[in-house]
Amino acid sequence: MTQTIRIHSFPLSGHAHRVELFASLTGIAHEVINVDLAGGEHKQAAFLALNPAGQVPVIEDGSTVISDSNAILVYLARKYAPSWLPADPVLEAEVQKFLTLAAGEIAFGPAAARLINVFNAPLDAEFCATVAGRVLGKIDAHMEGRRFLVGDAPTIADVAVYSYVAHAPEGGISLDPYPNVRALLANIENLQGFKPMPATKAGLAA
Repeated sequence: MTQTIRIHSFPLSGHAHRVELFASLTGIAHEVINVDLAGGEHKQAAFLALNPAGQVPVIEDGSTVISDSNAILVYLARKYAPSWLPADPVLEAEVQKFLTLAAGEIAFGPAAARLINVFNAPLDAEFCATVAGRVLGKIDAHMEGRRFLVGDAPTIADVAVYSYVAHAPEGGISLDPYPNVRALLANIENLQGFKPMPATKAGLAA
């Protein structure tokens, strides 16, 4: 590794936390640059030149610029931490399924429920809770007898799922009914280099 990557982030963004968490877990040299979302920095020309979508996270790795949290995880794993993205095609496909879950049901369930409570997002709380219950139930069933989501070691699947699931209580979503989910979160938190996401006193976490 010859240079430090720059992570354009926001402390309360689970998407951005995924990237910071992965860099910390894998020892990738990095600098975190917090973007002033409240002040509209993400809509200014300098930031839009990095990501025209105006969203965090974005990384700069030398002249390479990557946006989208899951795309960043794939890039960083391929380049710097290949053991976190299995070469076996079956296991890699399993990892990809959880990346899709993170971008789908987790985003529309626990992540969206948290947006309502933390950022006053105008979303349907009942719908978010229904989706959250469904996806947490899926993960809980999948984790029976497992330590991590795919194979016997942590992968970017675990990183992609962690942040919004761990902070689901801030959206009023209890993790009490899902012992295997809570065990997964604990296994991730016990990894060397784990970096927590700042908590907010909202929902069940208030």
